[in-house]
Amino acid sequence: MSVYDDRPWLAQYPPGQPAGITVEHDSALAMFRASVARDPGGAILRYFGGRITLRELDDLTDAFAAGITDAGFAPGERVAIYAQNVPQFVIAQVGTWKAGGIAVPVNPMNRERELGQVLTDSGATVLVTLQSLWHEVAAKVVSATAVRTVLTTSESEYRAAPADPVDCPGTVDLAGMLARFRGVAPPEVTLGPDDVAFLTYTSGTTGPPKGAMSTHRNVVFNAQTYRDWVGLGNDDVILGVAPLFHITGLIAHVAVALLIGAPLVLMHRFDAAETLRTVRAEGATFTIGSITVFIALMNVPGADREALASLTKIYSGGAPIPPSTVTAFRAMFGTYIHNCYGLTETTSPSHAVPFGSVAPVDPASGALSVGVPVYDTVVRVVDDDGHDVPAGEVGELVTSGPQVVPGYWGKPAETQKALPGGRLHTGDVGYMDAQGWFYVVDRKKDQINAGGYKVWPREVEDVLYEHEAVREAAVVGVPDEYRGETVKAFVSLRPGHSVAADELIAFCRARLAAYKYPRQVEFLAELPKTVSGKLLRRALRSG
Repeated sequence: MSVYDDRPWLAQYPPGQPAGITVEHDSALAMFRASVARDPGGAILRYFGGRITLRELDDLTDAFAAGITDAGFAPGERVAIYAQNVPQFVIAQVGTWKAGGIAVPVNPMNRERELGQVLTDSGATVLVTLQSLWHEVAAKVVSATAVRTVLTTSESEYRAAPADPVDCPGTVDLAGMLARFRGVAPPEVTLGPDDVAFLTYTSGTTGPPKGAMSTHRNVVFNAQTYRDWVGLGNDDVILGVAPLFHITGLIAHVAVALLIGAPLVLMHRFDAAETLRTVRAEGATFTIGSITVFIALMNVPGADREALASLTKIYSGGAPIPPSTVTAFRAMFGTYIHNCYGLTETTSPSHAVPFGSVAPVDPASGALSVGVPVYDTVVRVVDDDGHDVPAGEVGELVTSGPQVVPGYWGKPAETQKALPGGRLHTGDVGYMDAQGWFYVVDRKKDQINAGGYKVWPREVEDVLYEHEAVREAAVVGVPDEYRGETVKAFVSLRPGHSVAADELIAFCRARLAAYKYPRQVEFLAELPKTVSGKLLRRALRSG
């Protein structure tokens, strides 16, 4: 069956783990305040030797809310946060809620056109940005938007040894504003479960970015999902490798830390060698990131099992996971990478491998299971007419649950198309096996039609990852006079390894049907990816 309702995998759960959860707080702000009340002196943010306690974060976010309110910010308005993984991101996020506003995380890789699109679509009236991004990008954009107040800050702020700030004429220094309003209580606001907490912009892989309206109910539910699914507590240390602007970082890093009061370790931006050092120094216990993060960790010179000894709770999502990589990582570091799956529109996870379980690999396709639907979540597998398909048959995944967003900001037609009746049509193709495990095959649009035969890039990529020389692989369809389309692989190699294109083609030919193996292989130093680690196949097709 394709409607998931009997949960045969519950026997694999840790003892006493429930099949559902009750949302404990009316808003993400309420869950933060509960953590402050429990342990005000506990460290909540760690950043290159610097520490911020829950009490200090409460004070700083009060000051942020009071400061922007004094500048004219009104409840319901939006604050855009254009920054890397720095403490100021969290300060602005929680402070926005205290002012009754909606946070708009912005990809720090965005340039003028992309930043302008997000600011215009969201109607943000406040922009928080790093000084470097202000000078490089934002200063050229804001005059054409609704932004009235620009707050600039340095990525060195809150380090144990901060550097001198850079002057940004025409902006307000964030540190100065926080100092000026420290101790000032902002006006009381009321936030309910259905109020919007974030406008989280989609990556744009299927068209112009859209602002998914993640409500406070969505945020609290999936923060609790991570806590209960993985078994996280305030004795854990969360390693923030996922970008905070992305839904994974927003929920699995920030929201989880605010819920359980556990420290979140931030590192500005991901660097594999720095991450290994930080894990050891901070005793990090839990993280989630794209599989490219863990591939990078395996390729750090001198990396060994001791380097990640404390990091015993690992999940990965956002990009397909080759089973061979999970095996290699476990052999090297001794820890299993649990798969999970979700979208911006599901406020992070809709599926996950139960913690402590090993995901099955489908013997026919070689795909690694993304797990099972998380608490209170129903996932259907449907054909092109919307009819349920039997177990084992491929169709589109349609998701319903407390984590599914109500729609897109200012786009009722797009909302109706993607979320008819509140059910999310994911655009992802997959299937459920007879035991209830789910497998995601690919995006509908990425399917290759080679002479009338359907080829899913992921299956070919998984085979390429089995070759010892392959570090990363992406497969696309390219024009072919005879077959219409043919299969082309783009590959980056592991340090110290070499292989010829003909060898890789032969390797795949021995393991795949004749119409599936790549006819062309191109080597690149790095494959193009989104900041969240998702391979940009469209860039390879157009390049």
